[in-house]
Amino acid sequence: MQIPDGLPVAGTAVLVRDSADGGIEVLMIRRPAQGSFADAWVFPGGKVEDSDRRDGAEEIDDARRAAIRETREEVGLEIDALRPLSQWHPPAEAPTRIRTWFFVAPAPDASPVPSPEEVVEYAWTTPAAALARHATGEWTLFPPTWMTLHGLSVAVDADAALVAASAPALFRTRVIPTDAGRDFAWEQGRLLAGGLPWRFVEA
Repeated sequence: MQIPDGLPVAGTAVLVRDSADGGIEVLMIRRPAQGSFADAWVFPGGKVEDSDRRDGAEEIDDARRAAIRETREEVGLEIDALRPLSQWHPPAEAPTRIRTWFFVAPAPDASPVPSPEEVVEYAWTTPAAALARHATGEWTLFPPTWMTLHGLSVAVDADAALVAASAPALFRTRVIPTDAGRDFAWEQGRLLAGGLPWRFVEA
């Protein structure tokens, strides 16, 4: 597969289900203290591998297959009906630059079986609860994860979250140094991330 800008590609799966208290829950996993996204809470996913590629296939389809495979490998769940939610372009300053497709999919009925090599723990959580844990410093989140949770926090149920993924949003990340640290900006707005709690200001 020829990647237009030469960047490797990844696929991420956001699994959603209805919450007993209203709204939705998403499946999140905490990465080990070593490796990519060390000790951070993320959605299942990873880079496109040779087994995910098909001759003549578009990048998004390879990324979808990667998200399905990684979800199987990381939490033992078989998923389908993935809908593209967003595409994330890394900032120029990133030490490892990977373009990532986020997909949303209905959660299967089966319980997760996490891989001990890749998952320290997992949680079904509402987006609001995950953001609240990040705001207190209990959870580490990266900007694409935070923004995805922020966007899903308004979903009234899982069906609404799936319908909202009718057209994937494009996020071209820029890093803006500030006196407090770093903010992250996109066409959609600016994430004030110099200190907790983070706050998003729409453009």
